[in-house]
Amino acid sequence: MGRVNALAPTGPPDPLADFRALRTPEGTELLAGLRSYDPATELATATRLRRTHPAALVSAALGQARLRQRAVAKFGAEDAHRMFFTPNGVEQATRTSVAGYRARRFTDAGVRGVADLCCGIGGDAIALARAGISVLAVDRDPLTAEVARANAAALGLDALIEVRCADVTEIDTSPYDAVFVDPARRGGRGRIFDPEAYSPPLSWATEAALKAPVAALKIAPGVPHEAIGPQAEAEWISDGGDVKEAVLWFGEGFEAGSFRATLLPSGATLSAPAVLPAPPVGPVGRYLYEPDGAVIRAHLVAGIVERCHGRLFDEMIAYVTSDELYDSPYTAGYEITDQLPFNTKRLKALLREREVGVLTVKKRGSGVEPEELRRKMKLQGPNAATVFLTRVANVPTMLIGRPVTGPEAALR
Repeated sequence: MGRVNALAPTGPPDPLADFRALRTPEGTELLAGLRSYDPATELATATRLRRTHPAALVSAALGQARLRQRAVAKFGAEDAHRMFFTPNGVEQATRTSVAGYRARRFTDAGVRGVADLCCGIGGDAIALARAGISVLAVDRDPLTAEVARANAAALGLDALIEVRCADVTEIDTSPYDAVFVDPARRGGRGRIFDPEAYSPPLSWATEAALKAPVAALKIAPGVPHEAIGPQAEAEWISDGGDVKEAVLWFGEGFEAGSFRATLLPSGATLSAPAVLPAPPVGPVGRYLYEPDGAVIRAHLVAGIVERCHGRLFDEMIAYVTSDELYDSPYTAGYEITDQLPFNTKRLKALLREREVGVLTVKKRGSGVEPEELRRKMKLQGPNAATVFLTRVANVPTMLIGRPVTGPEAALR
C-alpha cells in the first residue's frame, strides 16, 4: 500500500492532459494491454504498471479501460476498444443500433450534411458519417470535444467529421442540410425531467430545428406529450424491448403532429396521424397482449386494441385483452388461464398444485416486487407460468397464463 500511495499523482488533476497522454505511443500500448483486464484486480494491476509507467498515466489508462468495457454494450467490442470515453459520455451516448437507425432516416430524407449540436463523445456523428453524411460535431466541453475528435480518428472517419469546441447557440447551421440536437438531460442531481431545464432548453432546440430544412431533436422518452409542438413528428424508439429515446423530427418527409413507435432491431413501425381516442374498457378475455414500451410511450395502445378487436380491462393500465388470437411485432401475447383477486396464499397453492417451478412475474399498477413474490412462492416442479400483478376495473388482481408461441399464433 505504501508504494502505491507514494507513486500516486500529485498536484491538481488535469483531465485533458491525462487524456492526451493516452494517445501517445506509451498510452496506446498501455491501453492495448488492458483490453481484458479484470477490474477486481485493479490494485495489483496498478501496482505492477506503476513500476514502469507514470502514475497519472496508469490511473488514466485504468479508468479508460473500465469505460471501454462498459461501452461494449452500446458500441460493440470492436468499436468500444478503439474508442475513447468519459463517464458521462458512456452514460449518455446513443447505442449504435439506435444511432444507425436515425442516420438512415436522415439519408432517406436526402440529407448530406448535418450540424450535430451537443455531440458528446461522438456516437451519433459516427453513425451519420458511416451513412455517408458529413458532420459538424459541436460540444462546449473541451475534454468531450477532444474525445469526439479522437473517436473520429480512431474509426477512420475524421475526413467526414469536423469537431468544434464551441457553444452550440453560437453556431451558424445554415451551410448544413439538417440539424441534430441532443440536449444534456442530466445535471448535478441526476436526470432532468423538465424539457426547459435541458441544456440547451427544448424551446431553443425547437427554434433551431425550425430554421433547418430537416432536423431531429433527441429527448427523454418520458417527455410529456403536451411539451411536443404541433410542428414535429414524435417518434419513440425501443431496442430489444427497452425504450431508449424519443426523437422529434421536423421538415419535409416527416408528418407534423403524428406519433410513431419504432421497434429495433426489426424496424417495425406503428404510427398515427394524431392522438388516438381512448380505447374501450371491458372484462378480461382469453388473451392478454403486452404492448412494447415504445407503443405505450407514443400513446398508440388504442391502435393495438383496434387491431386485435380488443379492449383494456382497466382504463389506467396498458394491458390489452381480447378473445381473439393476434400476433404482432408490437406486442407479446399470453393466454390467460386464471383470474384471481390478489392473494399470495391462493397463488402459492395454485402454483404448487400445477407444479410450477419457473414463474415469470410481470406487473402494472401493483407495488409488489417480483423477486419478493417469487421467494414467497417456494417454487418447485417442471412447469412454467406467468403471473400478471395488475388491476382489473381498479381492483388488485392476479392473472395467470402462458406465452402464446408457435404456429398457432398466426396473425388474424
